[in-house]
Amino acid sequence: MRRTGPTNYIWRKTIRLLRKYARQYRARVWRYVAELLERPARKRVVVNVSKINRYAQPGETVIVPGKVLGAGMIEKPITVAAMAFSASAIEKIKAAGGRVIHILDLLNENPRGSRVRIII
Repeated sequence: MRRTGPTNYIWRKTIRLLRKYARQYRARVWRYVAELLERPARKRVVVNVSKINRYAQPGETVIVPGKVLGAGMIEKPITVAAMAFSASAIEKIKAAGGRVIHILDLLNENPRGSRVRIII
């Protein structure tokens, strides 16, 4: 059977732009994020807020190449970029003083991909 990848238009557009920026700015971080987003749905990344709190430093930018769920607590102001968020995750991140953005917005803010942490 032929491998097709994601069929969602937004996911495909995001993957295409990540690969373009990886080539243009020689930023391997975007190529790796694109590879993680291309995975089959059963292997896609799902991260809880507690894991972000455990591994990220205050004021840091974190990329989750998948969905962020709201299990656990977060006490640090962190900018979190992901493809999708649960409603409780958005509430908890904003209550801690953090920012919730889409990966495409982070791509426009930081095209070189410097000073970001990928949490899987």
